[in-house]
Amino acid sequence: MATLASPSLFGEPRLVRVTNVEKCTDAFITETISYLGAPADDVTLVLRHGGGVRGKKLLDAIRGGSGGGIEVQCDELKRETDRIDFVNAEFRAARRKIAPSAVRTLVAAFADDLAELAAACRQLLADEAQEITDKVVDKYYGGRVETNAFKVADIALAGRSAPAIVELRHALSTGEAPVPIVAAFASKIRTMAKVSAYRGSSGQAASALGMAPWQVQRAQRDVAGWSEAGLANAIISIAEADTAVKGGSRDAHYALEVMVRTIARRGEPR
Repeated sequence: MATLASPSLFGEPRLVRVTNVEKCTDAFITETISYLGAPADDVTLVLRHGGGVRGKKLLDAIRGGSGGGIEVQCDELKRETDRIDFVNAEFRAARRKIAPSAVRTLVAAFADDLAELAAACRQLLADEAQEITDKVVDKYYGGRVETNAFKVADIALAGRSAPAIVELRHALSTGEAPVPIVAAFASKIRTMAKVSAYRGSSGQAASALGMAPWQVQRAQRDVAGWSEAGLANAIISIAEADTAVKGGSRDAHYALEVMVRTIARRGEPR
């Protein structure tokens, strides 16, 4: 610490950032407390502590005002709505627009890691000049959405209602969140609807719709046997399930099962 935080020979300001302070050694704690007794004027020291009792002596010193330090509490964002608010705040601060559905897809892709979610926001802001849409998020992070959700969707699209319900219940019981499941179905049906409306070869469709050829071919297989009315009913069912899993119903799991059965029937009435 003494070496890293020593004043620069050229008088340049210096930032020293230390992560995982909750795992630090006794020597680091002792040296850092000593440094705080006489900190360098042109050095900013940032310590990130992930919680727990390890390093408490150092934290107490900072909380006591040693070295002019301050503590910034960063509470864990446990609820999905909190993470959605976080993403919206990031884009609002940058004065950029992001579609609500794109926010939900992004949150679903990084449900367990706030740091990665923040990094994803920064990457999208840096790389994309226009409004961030579902298509943009899918291009960057489509592979991050949990595979269990797409597995349920694939079984339902194959017309296997009972196995799809079994897989859905298994996914929910093992911690799969309802929102990514709905997002997976929405992604599948949205792609099927786009492909079904296009008249031309799979290569032409891929170019016109901005998809990979294999995506178009997969969607063409999935949409075979579907009617326009069936697709419309499927979209309505997904929208209803989306509302239900976001607080619009007391029984979100039932709404998911209704959606799965509707998709397995290709959107046709019972």
